[in-house]
Amino acid sequence: MRLRALLETDALGLRLLGGQDELDRTVRGVMTTDLRDPSRYLSGGELVLTGLAWRRTPEDSEPFVRLLAGAGVAGLAAGEAELGAIPDDLVGACARHRLPLFAVHETVAFASITEYVVRQVSGERAGDLAAVVDRHRRLMTSGPAGGGPEVVLDLLGTDLDMRAWVLSPTGRRIAGAGEPLSTGAGAALAAEHLAATRGGRRAPHRVALGGTTYSLFPVRVPGHAASPGGQAGELRERALSDWLLAVEADAGEWGAPRLDLLQGVTQLIAVERDRRDAARTVRRRLAQEILELVQSGAPPAEIAARLRVAAPVLLPGRGAAPHWQIVVARVDWDGEGEPGSVAQSLLEEILVDPVAAGLESGDRIAVAHTGGEAIALVPMPAPDPTEDEDGEGTEATGPGGLQADVLLAAVRDPLTAGLADDGRLTLGVSAPVRSAEGLRGALEEARHARRVAAARPGRVCAAGHHELASHVLLLPFVPDDVRRAFTARLLDPLRDYDRRHRAELVPTLEAFLDCDGSWTRCAARLHLHVNTLRYRVGRIEQLTGRDLSRLEDKLDFFLALRMS
Repeated sequence: MRLRALLETDALGLRLLGGQDELDRTVRGVMTTDLRDPSRYLSGGELVLTGLAWRRTPEDSEPFVRLLAGAGVAGLAAGEAELGAIPDDLVGACARHRLPLFAVHETVAFASITEYVVRQVSGERAGDLAAVVDRHRRLMTSGPAGGGPEVVLDLLGTDLDMRAWVLSPTGRRIAGAGEPLSTGAGAALAAEHLAATRGGRRAPHRVALGGTTYSLFPVRVPGHAASPGGQAGELRERALSDWLLAVEADAGEWGAPRLDLLQGVTQLIAVERDRRDAARTVRRRLAQEILELVQSGAPPAEIAARLRVAAPVLLPGRGAAPHWQIVVARVDWDGEGEPGSVAQSLLEEILVDPVAAGLESGDRIAVAHTGGEAIALVPMPAPDPTEDEDGEGTEATGPGGLQADVLLAAVRDPLTAGLADDGRLTLGVSAPVRSAEGLRGALEEARHARRVAAARPGRVCAAGHHELASHVLLLPFVPDDVRRAFTARLLDPLRDYDRRHRAELVPTLEAFLDCDGSWTRCAARLHLHVNTLRYRVGRIEQLTGRDLSRLEDKLDFFLALRMS
């Protein structure tokens, strides 16, 4: 705003005492002070309001005005309440330094002037930023994106003092200006956003986190179509697909112009999202072609040839042939719909972080979907020829490649919120294979592992190939009535005894088996004398009719505890 606007606002009742030729100066802020030297707190362009408490003698006016002029302030407004009139020495000092001077009537509060200036400056900044956003939108839609969303987020920070971040559905930082979010804050904000979207609440969503208020704006996927499940299904898909813009501010205090501005920012970011999705199209098509060859039983030589064609896209600049792993994911919802495309985008999101996934470049993963499944073809670093015969891998991937639990560690909470009470995500990971010949077996292995994960409780579950060679593979598929009968026959007598006598036979049994039947190690773990432990084990054998020195009885107890 210009200084001239202050005189044109009758409600402020300001009188100009000097500086008629300087009224086109731009006002960038406002400051109230009665310090003798306020220059350290000035950055230029301010309208300074003062009650003249700093003035003790006429000689004080000259140094005060000189400091203001040196700091580049736009003008000075002095209140008449203290002295009754603005002293001539101050008027003269302002004239010498060409600093516009206004008189503020004693009936006008400085707070009213401050509120007016802040409102005008903020509105003009928002208008300037809106124009920048509009220009940037035209650039991005007609040609290459120069800087992507980072440019607009930086403008939000510098022009409107808003810190903002673009986050994925799992809370991964996609773009942001200034300081990063604190550890875990991204996932927490994503979880709140997913829960609010699933609940059908109107955006923006306001969230208090760690004493800070954030406003969350969804970044809608362009051309998002309704799912077969109707409105509820569309909400589910949207919750798990949308990016979000998190702004460190309370949108409840904003007016319509600023809300419209932020909506424009989300539309701009949606263009960038569309560009990134388009870049994945080639990798998705390659994965689909390779998957069809593997499932149709094509000769390994044909699959290997297709992998060589895909290598420049998936592994740019890499000459060595990689090992491969298969990751299978499925999203299951109550009601209609097979959300294979949602599982595809979620699996890409889970694998995009190379640190969490243990990959060299997570954004190069090829993911296809068929039916309700998403299937990822993951290139793993080929072993170093200088490795030991043990084949120990790097710390990131380990000798077994991708680890199922590690993949889900950072995304479990937000995805659980997004799936709410009617959906599940299950994921299975194969062992690494050295060539195309092993891909068919790896696919079946990953599918078996996913079924093991599906048999577990929880909204987001994963299982790896190493679990397929364990009793863990068998337990989930034991019928529920058989499980209940088996565990009741072995454990109910112990539970009843513990309940009646406040004993701890069941925990003692678990510790005894966990210590492989070692009396001394088990007694040390439970902080018991060995004779006390022997008494408890004898009571267990008496109540159940079993002998814990026999391998068969130990195994029965072990399985009963695992199935309970």
